[in-house]
Amino acid sequence: MKVEVLNSTLVAPSEETPRTGLWLSNLDLAGHRSHTPLVYYYPAPTPGSKDGADFFSPDRLRAALARALVPFYPLAGRLDVDEGGRLQINCNGEGALFVVARADFTGEDLFQNYEPSPEVRRMFVPSASSSEDPLAVFQVTFLKCGGVVLGTGIHHMSMDGMGSFHFIQTWTGLARGLNISEACPLPPMHDRTLLRGRSPPHADFDHLFYSPAYLTGLPRPYVTRVYSVSPKLLENLKSRCAQGVSTYGAITAHLWRCMCVARGLEPCSDTRLRVTANVHHRLRPPLPRHFSGNAILRDLVTIKVADILSQPLGFVADAIRKRVEDINDAYVRSVIDFVELELEKGSLQAAPGHLMPESDLWVVSWRGMHMYDADFGWGAPRFVVPAEMFGIGTAYVMQHSDKDDSIAVMFSLEPRYVECFEDVFYKG
Repeated sequence: MKVEVLNSTLVAPSEETPRTGLWLSNLDLAGHRSHTPLVYYYPAPTPGSKDGADFFSPDRLRAALARALVPFYPLAGRLDVDEGGRLQINCNGEGALFVVARADFTGEDLFQNYEPSPEVRRMFVPSASSSEDPLAVFQVTFLKCGGVVLGTGIHHMSMDGMGSFHFIQTWTGLARGLNISEACPLPPMHDRTLLRGRSPPHADFDHLFYSPAYLTGLPRPYVTRVYSVSPKLLENLKSRCAQGVSTYGAITAHLWRCMCVARGLEPCSDTRLRVTANVHHRLRPPLPRHFSGNAILRDLVTIKVADILSQPLGFVADAIRKRVEDINDAYVRSVIDFVELELEKGSLQAAPGHLMPESDLWVVSWRGMHMYDADFGWGAPRFVVPAEMFGIGTAYVMQHSDKDDSIAVMFSLEPRYVECFEDVFYKG
């Protein structure tokens, strides 16, 4: 499979935007210091349909991107440091990277048995690795079948998943011909000082996830597989949990148990699940809905392997639910202050998934993220998927495609454990 770059340009905001240094909160600094790579697959339009006219015109997309970067102007900036040496976004209007490419293969070749990988990322998401690179990178790749893959990379320090999809919705709306107030009725709010720490900072709880002591794993090879969760399997999992269990809770509890079995973890040892909590509504007062910075907190659920394996599935799902529900304003403020203290010591580590211990698991839910609203005027994408996983032991729970409400689990695991994991995942 080969992809040839046809042209590459920087797209600046279409209007003058604020030129300033944007202060980053501790939740921005504690996240992944890299771009989040996604691919959107748009099948070829039906011959003769109106959707075929000017299909994915680069000029149309560039013009809409320039307009979208006006309210989302930090994405046109660059990372640098302020006078005190703290990372910030220099809102200088230099622009986002926009690449046009073509491939020598079809959408079916890639997506029939799709698996995220470094190769997929290299083909479809422009490289951006240094602090001088754009915070937002995009690539439109025309496939041999007439379809298109849109690759996106938005730096995680600039905004979380909710902010990123807010931007994509704005860009696609403008490409469809909406005016800015229609495409973005709630303009993003970029001021992150709502998440400023206390003075002096004081952590009231333990926050192992954000401590260097947690990073005890070693880089090791892994593969990623996609597992479909049928309605029958989901119903079975939920029936083994308490009434009202969430889809995320039931699937994650099952995934955690299967991981413990596949890896052969010692029953007397601890296993930990990384959970991700949206803190918008947990703070007092709550953050505005259109807050554009990172409002995601990560935490750990710790359970004995023996309990994961021997207790009912509902026990595991309930432990996950209780841990997430316990994250309140006081806990979020404690995390912010803990990170501040780590920054002062120079020991903060940004959440590298590939360093997770073999005993641990990280499951992120993308359900309810409006990923399939990305219609540029030629229809919704058929698939929206990660181009590459953050690392070993990570999983995404997400909508399988735009055609139905089926669920897919993408999971990265050591190759030697895959066969056992799949057997347990589907057969129990």
